[in-house]
Amino acid sequence: MTVTYSSQVANARLGSFSRLLLCWRGSIYKLLYGEFLVFLICYYITRFIYRMALTDDQQVIFEKLTLYCDSYIQLIPISFVLGFYVTLVVTRWWNQYENLPWPDRLMNLVSCFVEGKDEQGRLLRRTLMRYANLGNVLILRSVSAAVYKRFPSPQHLVKAGFMTPSEHKHLQKLSLPHNSFWMPWVWFANLSTKAWIEGRIRDPVLLQSLLNEMNTLRTQCGQLYAYDWISIPLVYTQVVTVAVYSFFLACLMGRQFLNPAKAYPGHEMDLVVPLFTFLQFFFYAGWLKVAEQLINPFGEDDDDFETNWIVDRSLQVSLLAVDEMHQDLPPMERDMYWNEPEPHPPYTAASAQSRRPSFFGSTFNISLDKEDMEFQPDPEEEENAHTGIAGRFRGLQSHGRQPPRTNSKTKLLWPKKEVLSHEGQPKNLGGGVRQDTSDKEDVKAWKGEDASKSAVLYGRSGYHSAPQTPLSHTPMVFPPGQSAPSSLRKVSGMDDTVKDQSLQPATPRSKKSFELLPESAGASTEHPEVSHMRRKTVEFNLTDMSEAPEYLREPHLGQSTSNIHTILKDCGDPYWALENNRSVLYPNQGH
Repeated sequence: MTVTYSSQVANARLGSFSRLLLCWRGSIYKLLYGEFLVFLICYYITRFIYRMALTDDQQVIFEKLTLYCDSYIQLIPISFVLGFYVTLVVTRWWNQYENLPWPDRLMNLVSCFVEGKDEQGRLLRRTLMRYANLGNVLILRSVSAAVYKRFPSPQHLVKAGFMTPSEHKHLQKLSLPHNSFWMPWVWFANLSTKAWIEGRIRDPVLLQSLLNEMNTLRTQCGQLYAYDWISIPLVYTQVVTVAVYSFFLACLMGRQFLNPAKAYPGHEMDLVVPLFTFLQFFFYAGWLKVAEQLINPFGEDDDDFETNWIVDRSLQVSLLAVDEMHQDLPPMERDMYWNEPEPHPPYTAASAQSRRPSFFGSTFNISLDKEDMEFQPDPEEEENAHTGIAGRFRGLQSHGRQPPRTNSKTKLLWPKKEVLSHEGQPKNLGGGVRQDTSDKEDVKAWKGEDASKSAVLYGRSGYHSAPQTPLSHTPMVFPPGQSAPSSLRKVSGMDDTVKDQSLQPATPRSKKSFELLPESAGASTEHPEVSHMRRKTVEFNLTDMSEAPEYLREPHLGQSTSNIHTILKDCGDPYWALENNRSVLYPNQGH
């Protein structure tokens, strides 16, 4: 007892480097001591022959050969070749470790999903996990020499309890000239489906989860089989091995210390032990030995995987989880931090120095002056403050701002005159109709009003996305002594005050002014079927288009005067009336 305690204290007091040097099992020293002794003996034999057995002329030849080997020894790309080889081998080794079949996740699902505390439920759960362990043992027996020596035949698996005699007969009956590690997984899937049919598994979603986890383990077994079948190409391993041994064979000659009396460059000292040459051998040859050990981690070397321990552990844990632990839960109790919102687990004296406060971020401790923490106003908001909320909703822009961005969809919604103006065509045509003197006077009279009121309603910005229709039937009120602009007269007949009247031109000279007439003046033109509906007739007399270019003329606009009668139904919403009016003026324009 005292000896054991004293040895534990001694091992604890040893430093990490000392323990590394004293560790022998699975160490690089165990792998390299044979090659290192051979290299050491050959080096000193060569040194003895150079100093004692050669004549003066032979020493000169030996010295020239040493200088030649030392100058060209660095041409062997030993670091480059070894680096790629070891990287490939270590990556392959880690992937094989990640594909080791651990049944822990599968046993949790079996214990949870397969119900029944009776004898049949217990038999079902234990059989499922035995099939899973049998599949793992079959694949490990195929790739690991240690497991194969433990179970050299299927009869050994029957005696070990992984397989029953009847199951062994099924394997023999279904024997193929291939590895049969996949057969227990087929049994697992069929038995799981049978358990669902019998009601042992409540829902098909649970069955699917169980089969998905089973397929994950089956995939890992297949990966181990593929790694054992497809190894690293032998040519690559041979190239690396020849490069390493050729490098140190040249070092036996090139790293010799020559006679300092002959004053060869780089040989001013005569050392007995080539320390850095020995270290280089230890690193490069050790690198090669490590790669050779990691190519097949399923052997019987010290650094290989403990596959037999994995077999024992998997069987014991899985059967315990699905049998004795099935629905065997400890009683629920309140934990010791029940009334504490911020629990603080205690630290021991050995771990007290590792206690640290919570990390909030690298900028948490930055301090700023009070003036630097005040928000600054946005200069663009101050510049556009005069536009107001209404102007921003209508899409109005100041003279200093850029026009709104457009795309192909919004361009199709423009009137023809705006499309032509944006494409660089003359802007004074206005859809083929010239403005007369009365229009110019109207524009001057309403110059102080909003720009949106003087434009055509369907030509305003944002019209097609949010039509700016009146929210009520209140008639438009104009200043006294002035007439409404021509663009607004088109919709002036939609209010309730002129609900039962029609519009007629007042004088022949002004083709765009209208007067209100009794409904009887236009009653004779009504159709008998729609006589009960109130309607209004708006007559537009367009001026001559003879001066307009030919490419802007249309068949219905080429005459000197054209009378367009648009029947606006009294639907209470001017938006639909304006859309009908627009479709008459621009029949080929898509909405």
